[in-house]
Amino acid sequence: MRTRLIRSSSDLVPRTGHLSSTLEASHTSVLLQEAIDNLSIRSHDTVVDATLGGAGHARAIANKLDGSGTLVGFDLDADAIERARTSLNGVMPKTFCIEANFRDIERELEAAGIDGIDKVLFDLGWSAYQLEAGRGFSFLKDEPLLMTFSKDPKLSASTIVNEWGEESIADIIFGWGEERYSRRIAHVIVERRKDRPFTSSIELADAIRSAVPAAYRHGRLHPATRTFQALRIATNDELGALKDGLAGAWKLLRPGGRIAVITFHSIEDRIAKEVMLGYERSGEGKRITRSPIKPTREETVSNPRARSAKLRVIEKL
Repeated sequence: MRTRLIRSSSDLVPRTGHLSSTLEASHTSVLLQEAIDNLSIRSHDTVVDATLGGAGHARAIANKLDGSGTLVGFDLDADAIERARTSLNGVMPKTFCIEANFRDIERELEAAGIDGIDKVLFDLGWSAYQLEAGRGFSFLKDEPLLMTFSKDPKLSASTIVNEWGEESIADIIFGWGEERYSRRIAHVIVERRKDRPFTSSIELADAIRSAVPAAYRHGRLHPATRTFQALRIATNDELGALKDGLAGAWKLLRPGGRIAVITFHSIEDRIAKEVMLGYERSGEGKRITRSPIKPTREETVSNPRARSAKLRVIEKL
């Protein structure tokens, strides 16, 4: 994929009033204040928002920086880059919006002439905009079965469900979706595709629903939730990208710098915990959060998608 670097720098103008009401209405950032507070951002820092998404965290970061600071944002989604450009127009720090996977953070920052960073935020949730992207993320809509963050993907969910073997599909659904009925679901997928290939998210969701017991269909979660999560992770190699991104960010992080990671399911949280614990045990870092910070009851009531969120923070020694 061609990487696109968009740079904008503003005159020294007041930073108030640059929040987009339209964006705020569409997407609410999770653990926003907790992440900003625990990063301990200084006005002159170089800060990376590794997942621009709805640009909520990026705007909050920009409000902590002055004209001597730098904000760098990453996102694979070209639409997210454009939203960020609009939202961050007129902020005081220098801003770079990079259309690339955060797994390439080291290479991309060096290409942008940035050889050191002070703070990094990884928000691994996906924004409300992605549900509206028309790429099959939602099992409640009739959309092409893609599940890709990039518009120029190397792999799509339709390739996995239509071409991969039954055992491989089951392993993905169990390992990355933690779905107890992974074998049954994989079997139904393979049997159903013999008649015709899956082309839409609704088709796949209906097949999954038919594969699980009746009681499971009426549980708290939609029966396709975990399978869709697993396919999304596999399609975008999210776990591999997370490991690469954390390693690259750590290399460029200056002593005293901090990395914050917001996760939304146990697999991501386990990776973040193990990476941070490894740096602490080697004497390279100190965990700021021994136990993860979780949303307040007030936040989960106002924003139910925050329920599973966890924030972990580490400082480089």
